[in-house]
Parts: sequence; C-alpha cells; structure tokens
Amino acid sequence: MTDFLDAGERLDREELAALQLERLRATLRHAYENVGFYRQAFDRAGLRPEDCRTLADLARFPFTVKADLRDNYPFGMFAVERSRVRRVHASSGTTGLPTVVGYTDRDLDTWADVVARSIRAAGGRPGHTVHVAYGYGLFTGGLGAHYGAERLGCTVVPASGGMTARQVRLIQDFRPEIIMVTPSYMLTLLDEFERQGVDPRSTSLKVGVFGAEPWTEEMRREIEERFAIDAVDIYGLSEVIGPGVAQECVETKDGLHIWEDHFYPEVVDPFTGEVVPDGERGELVLTSLTKEAMPVVRYRTRDLTRLLPGTARPAFRRMEKVTGRSDDMVILRGVNLFPTQVEEIVLRTPGLAPHFQLRLTRDGRLDALTVRAEARADATTEARAEAARAVAAAVKDGIGVSVAVEVVDPETLERSVGKIRRIVDLRDTTP
Repeated sequence: MTDFLDAGERLDREELAALQLERLRATLRHAYENVGFYRQAFDRAGLRPEDCRTLADLARFPFTVKADLRDNYPFGMFAVERSRVRRVHASSGTTGLPTVVGYTDRDLDTWADVVARSIRAAGGRPGHTVHVAYGYGLFTGGLGAHYGAERLGCTVVPASGGMTARQVRLIQDFRPEIIMVTPSYMLTLLDEFERQGVDPRSTSLKVGVFGAEPWTEEMRREIEERFAIDAVDIYGLSEVIGPGVAQECVETKDGLHIWEDHFYPEVVDPFTGEVVPDGERGELVLTSLTKEAMPVVRYRTRDLTRLLPGTARPAFRRMEKVTGRSDDMVILRGVNLFPTQVEEIVLRTPGLAPHFQLRLTRDGRLDALTVRAEARADATTEARAEAARAVAAAVKDGIGVSVAVEVVDPETLERSVGKIRRIVDLRDTTP
C-alpha cells in the first residue's frame, strides 16, 4: 500500500533527476546573487551558476564548511532581507561562535513537510500522539519535530529535555504512540522507568524516532528489546535545515532515505574532497535545493556514511546509518578510533549498562585512552572485573589499540538531556 505517499515520494529516478537539476540551478543562482560569500567563492573558482548544466557539474563548485558560517556570523549567509526571516536557530557554539540559520515562511513550510514525511515513514499516522523530548529553543530538534508532527496531523506533547521523572509520568498518562528524542536520552528514560518500578515494555509507545547523534545497531537492539518498540533513525543538521533531511523507514530499517527532492547528497573522500561512487564510504556533503533564507552549497557535514539505492522509497537513495564523524575520530598511537566502535563493544558485554565515556589523557609523550563504563545494578565484583577484561581485549582485537577500562558504579556517569558527550579530552590538564 502506497496511498499514504506524497507527490515527491511517487517520483521515479528520471523525474527526480530533472527536478533536482532545475532546483539546483535555481539555488546556485539565488546563492550567487544574494550571498557575498558564495559570489566570492564562485568567482575565485572561475565558476558561474550557469556552468552547472548537469548534476555532475556540482562537483566543480567549492565546498562550504562550518568555519565559513562562523566567519559570516550572525547573518552574513542569509540570502533574503531580514524582514522576510520568520525564525532563527543556532548551534550551541560550545567550540566557538554559533552557526546561525534562518527560515522564511516557505522554508518553515518545507521543513514541516519533510519532517511530517519522516514521521510517516517511521510509522506515524494522523491522530497519533507524539512525545517530543528533543530540546526546544535555538536547537532545531524540538521545534522541527513539533511542527512536522502537527503537519502530519498528530497530537504533540512538547516535553523538551530534562525533568526525566516527569517525562516518565507523562508517557504513562498521555499514552503517546511515538517518541522523538536522542538515543542516549532514551536510555536515560529507560533507567528512570526501571527506577520507578515501571516495566518499559508496558507503555503505549510503538515507535522511537532517534537522531542528533550517531548510534549503533547494538543500541537499536537494546532499545527495541527493553521498550518493545520499533527504533528508527532520523537525520538532519541545523546548517542544512534541521531534522528531516533523511529518515529510516520502519518497514525496512536499512538506512535512511534522503529526501532528494529537497537535499542533494554527495559523498566525498574526507582527505582529498573528491566525489566517490555510490557504495563507497566517505564524508556526506549536502546542497539544499529549496531553501530561501539560507541556501547551502556543498556543505561538508563531517558525517561518515555511504550512498545506497532506495528500497522502501525507490526514488530516493539511502545513506547508511552514520556511525561516526570525521571530527569525532580519535587518533590513538596511529590508530583511528570512533566512539561508536566502543559503543558496540560495551553494549554486547555482559554486566555493563549502556552508558560509557572515553577519557583522553597524556602519558608522557603518548596519548592514553580510558573507557569508563557503568556496571549493571546486578553485576557482581567478579562480573565487573571480567567485563573490564572483555572490553579491553575486544578493543585491542577489533580496533588494534590498547586502552584502560574502568567499570564504575551505576548512575556514576553524567546523563544526557540532549546530545551526549562521549569524549572527555583531559590532555591539556595532564603532564
């Protein structure tokens, strides 16, 4: 049954490619004519918007990176007059100036449409109740999910993040079918259900739509088994629009279909910047096709993935689940390590809870890494010691580097109400 698909989802690949080229050429003209940064960047590359005659020609155009957005803080990347901007969002700015994004009325409509499409692909339908536990405010997650759910015809519970005990009560009382939240905070909710003596499998929840941070298949299994729900991935980033760039379909759970009628994807070699063929892993690059207030051209997301043929939505290519970011990679004694690799090991190790943190320190002239993982409440002293040995051995065998492992008491590590901080870099504070 495909009667719930919208017009964009019914396109075939040929129709989609024609629409993409039309919208791409319009986006390049809009950016060149209205954003000084893009006009200068195109001119330096010796390119004009009309030089994009095919979709493949986009690879000739320069990249946009996060530093470009910060260099043009706050509104230098906007392509419309400020009077037409209806909303502004921004990143946290924890490592520098925040990246600021703006939306016109039409942009907000487009955003609501792609999030509604995403929730529908996840299994949501009009009349469902959606518990939104993403943070509201300048972060795009809460309001993006909120307006998309309303556009689909759902009832929204705007819980936001935090007040975990209250969230558990609201889920029990309001009986939502869908929850939208970061996967790490879902684990925090799981702990709170169990602390209150409530069986997480007894709730009304049927679907969890998880995004804003990389998460693994092991975490999916953990959540699905302990909540008795379908756990699916949503992808987005504020610089491009927010949540709703791509969505995993509940019927297949085989990667995220990119809504290519609004966002054109490329995958490039992270080091050379050259486009790689579909099927090869690299860094995801996105170009907006329908944004007015702040179009982005070839934005380097730093997310590592690969492009695959569409399945549940055949016209749209899939991106493999993001399991790491090029800027989250730890190089430890010449070995590349991602937090998600450690997550897979922790989640399959008996005696450990799904909460861990990586601590980077300096041991003389060498970097050292300690994995701190929480024990499950029923883990004995012997079980904890065995778990520590198992994690250290698995990291050594599977990743190829030696790490220290500390198994700490339950409820010891910080809990996330938004994006989880997996890496704590203490190298500047250790001799």
